[in-house]
Amino acid sequence: MEKKPFLTLQQVQEITKTYPTPFHIYDEKAIRENARKVKKAFAWNPGYKEYFAAKATPNPRLIQILHEEGFGCDCSSLPELQLSDVCGVKEHDIMFSSNVTPAEDYKLASDLNAIINFDDITHLDFYDKVVGDWKETMSCRFNPGGDFVLNNSIMDTPQEAKYGMTREQLVEAFKYMKQKGVKHFGFGIHAFLASNTVANEYYPALARILFQLAVDVQKETGVHIAFINLSGGVGIPYRPSQEPNDIMAIGEGVHQAYDEVLVPAGMDDVAIYTEMGRFILGPYGALVAQCIHQKHTYKEYAGLDACAANLMRPAMYGAYHHITVLGKENALCDHTYDVTGGLCENNDKFAVDRNLPQIDIGDYVYIHDTGAHGFSMGYNYNAKLRSAELLLCEDGSVEMIRRAETPKDYFATFDFTGLFDNIK
Repeated sequence: MEKKPFLTLQQVQEITKTYPTPFHIYDEKAIRENARKVKKAFAWNPGYKEYFAAKATPNPRLIQILHEEGFGCDCSSLPELQLSDVCGVKEHDIMFSSNVTPAEDYKLASDLNAIINFDDITHLDFYDKVVGDWKETMSCRFNPGGDFVLNNSIMDTPQEAKYGMTREQLVEAFKYMKQKGVKHFGFGIHAFLASNTVANEYYPALARILFQLAVDVQKETGVHIAFINLSGGVGIPYRPSQEPNDIMAIGEGVHQAYDEVLVPAGMDDVAIYTEMGRFILGPYGALVAQCIHQKHTYKEYAGLDACAANLMRPAMYGAYHHITVLGKENALCDHTYDVTGGLCENNDKFAVDRNLPQIDIGDYVYIHDTGAHGFSMGYNYNAKLRSAELLLCEDGSVEMIRRAETPKDYFATFDFTGLFDNIK
């Protein structure tokens, strides 16, 4: 089975006349269609909102597109808060979920009137001292501990995650916050139980746990639970053999749990929030690079002008990203390559022992599913420069939404020495 790129060789040949490889490119039409499908899947809940995880793809143009579709932003740092604000995402359209949080981050989140989502019970006193401005609506992160089991399989081990409070701490936190004047409470799992589940049962099973917890906590504390945040975790099929998640089935599964647990408890006003980064943008971005070298030693290597500094997931996690050699979509995959970049690191490989069509120098390689945690995880090791980000617009035109870095950008923080003034 072959994944289909959203670009053809002819389109890439035209694009590279203006924007050289490597570059990340995103499909606006598909992004908007997916956003509308997500909203439709949860339309049964009047208060539903998707808080796009800004860390996944922190690009202003993409955030604006998603905001136009009704999405908010999930932020975890001061610059992400600033990014959301300048993109027109304001106040309760921002969810601030952070850990080991500096005082200035809390101060800005408070000034922006974002929904602050506390990661740890000790942060309540810290917030009270450094900010002290308690809002009517605030939230906490919950970690259930133990193992998270789905269909008799252990999906993850929450007690190993650094995120969230215990159940006892959550109850204590809500009582503390109530005394401070908080009136509307929210909480979510936020424990990164599973960051890429391709299973329609995941969200409904998670929702049922949180909904029952909400019923119990409301009885114990008397607080008003205004929203429950299912966080992220809904994944995408990186491998062609994987079946994609059915967001409509997922939404209906959560709906059923809602009707069975919350509605009988008189909590039918609870809003459902999600924070999906990967599912929202992952499949709708690609890294396009060109083969610039070949190497024939103990293995066959295809060397690209991109490297792990452009897409680190394969090097960091051994993650699979499908690869298409543009123009050779129907050719036999009768060659075996390590597809590499030029970093001085042996793990700088996009694929190892991958069966692909013959790759010739000059061929364009399309690396799938880089729309989330692709560009955003880039870095400058070996003084490699970050690539441009492009948008394939709905009308077929291409817009540069982030220019490529230059050597001058790389040396900018050294400018005070005067040694690099002449670098362009």
